Amino acid sequence: MQHMTAETAPALPEGLFADDAGCPRCFWCQSMPGYRHYHDHEWGFPVADDRRLFEKLCLEGFQSGLSWLTILNKREGFRAAFANFDAEQVAAFGPADVERLVQDAAIVRHRGKITSTINNAQRVLDLRREFGSLAHYAWRYEPTAAERPGRITREVARTLSTSPASIAMSKDLKKRGWSFVGPTTVYAFMQAMGLVNDHLEGCHSRALALKARAEFVVP
Repeated sequence: MQHMTAETAPALPEGLFADDAGCPRCFWCQSMPGYRHYHDHEWGFPVADDRRLFEKLCLEGFQSGLSWLTILNKREGFRAAFANFDAEQVAAFGPADVERLVQDAAIVRHRGKITSTINNAQRVLDLRREFGSLAHYAWRYEPTAAERPGRITREVARTLSTSPASIAMSKDLKKRGWSFVGPTTVYAFMQAMGLVNDHLEGCHSRALALKARAEFVVP
């Protein structure tokens, strides 16, 4: 069997890179193993767990103005600081907790985003009373196949920062008193939690995420 080399390996579509074993992945996770693990096992795979959904909405809010890798590297610090994103516990945080968190170097020490997280935890409890769970509320905004691009190429991916569904969800969340939930933040949440699958065509995780979605029971 001929050994695969850089000269003999088939060219990958734009936006993909291959690791040493030849596994193709989306370009954005190339920088470090932890980022590749996040890409391979989390990003784009459907989630129904309220804690994880709340965590992601909060962390996307903290990410505003920063890179996601910065937030990912601090994720365990955020989890420790915010009671593992248990909405009931975070909703009970008071002024002393805000001051504690502003001094916590393990997270992004942005007072507005910290107070927003506490406020949004309280809003999660409101949603649960109305819809039963944050998951049930969020998955109501999953777009139909007809509302999605036919193929996710690098060129198409460059245009995907918001969508009609993310705009609608953002507008509704703001009406309900949420903050730091603009359409771009909400779209990034949808990408990460599997409401949309934006793995590029040819990425090995795209088919795995599609299979997970086919087996997923919408809350």
